[in-house]
Amino acid sequence: MIEHYDAIETRDPGARKREQFARLPATIARAMTAPGWAKQLAGIDPKIVTSRAALAKLPVLRKSELSTLQKANPPFGGFNVTGAGGVKRLLLSPGPIFEPEGAGADWWGAARALYAAGFRAGDIVLNTFAYHLTPGGFIMESGANAIGCAVIPAGPGNTEQQLDAIAHLKPTCYLGTPDFLKILLDAATKAGRDVSSLERGLVSGAALPASLRQELGGRGVAVLQCYATADVGVIAYESVAREGMIINEHLLVEIVRPGTGDPVAEGEVGEVVVTSFNRDYPMIRLATGDLSSVLTGVSPCGRTNMRIKGWMGRADQTTKVKGMFVHPGEIAEVTRRHPALGRVRLTVTRADEQDVMTLSAECSAPAAGLAEAVGVTLQAVTKLRGAIKLVAPGSLPNDGKVIADERPAG
Repeated sequence: MIEHYDAIETRDPGARKREQFARLPATIARAMTAPGWAKQLAGIDPKIVTSRAALAKLPVLRKSELSTLQKANPPFGGFNVTGAGGVKRLLLSPGPIFEPEGAGADWWGAARALYAAGFRAGDIVLNTFAYHLTPGGFIMESGANAIGCAVIPAGPGNTEQQLDAIAHLKPTCYLGTPDFLKILLDAATKAGRDVSSLERGLVSGAALPASLRQELGGRGVAVLQCYATADVGVIAYESVAREGMIINEHLLVEIVRPGTGDPVAEGEVGEVVVTSFNRDYPMIRLATGDLSSVLTGVSPCGRTNMRIKGWMGRADQTTKVKGMFVHPGEIAEVTRRHPALGRVRLTVTRADEQDVMTLSAECSAPAAGLAEAVGVTLQAVTKLRGAIKLVAPGSLPNDGKVIADERPAG
């Protein structure tokens, strides 16, 4: 069996870097022909964005802002280069956020993820991702079609009908959430139905704990997972090595400090920011709101692109303290004003029926009066008082959490 989708996946990392950053200026220039990007990137000279350092100076576009921007400038906030009449489908994700699907094979970049999971030409695929309005079903179907697979457009639910389809059509591959795959297998066992044709699966959209992966494998379906969003398609995917998720070839991914656009050091947990080369609907530094971290080295499977740890939670940790919102960006601003600080975390608790803020900050050699100065800055930025606790480097967890709300629920 051929192990890789094509030679691009295994090319020299330096060659990939040169090719991607040679293309990036033209991608940005094309994006800026759309009014949304022209406003977002006003004053930017695309010709000079030829490195990660230059890319990091561009503003981020937060996915959480897209719904508001699209309401002000329908249908896509002015971020689509190709007009609504020139695309294949008009779709809707929760938010609501509207997305186009352009013409062309594997527009969402899903084929590599499916191929890495063992999908091959001639396979029959049961696709249980939703097709109604939302992009999930179409994202995965387009990738399966690009490989040469036939697709059963099952969508979620209708378990009895799906068992009929499996028994009759004998699909070898599954697409959907891991939870629904378990539901199907449980229902088949209870009803005495034969679903043994299912051998491989690519799952997404829900957590895949080791125990569930092991159970599904023990019942005959070996599953790998991918990480995708409707705005940019499949961002990263597992291979048989199961050592992190490999970044897709049509994207540039950065990990930044939550609430900012500032890249963190390799291995630090931060927010996933994605730049795509899509000609119809380019995204330049889209802040996904998801947390992850970069893994060092390359995958044992031979794919040489950057790897991330996978989905590690949400980056938007905004919370309300004493009736006022405190944002991760505000905590990042405190850190910026005091370069001696390393990793920081604002903890919100309750004492004597009052909200209490404590900012813990790593610092190797705190100068006299630093804690007091940080406290003044915290109050100036957030308009709230908080205690300051300076701790040794490495004391705080590397989990990307900037604000920890530890107040009891209810």
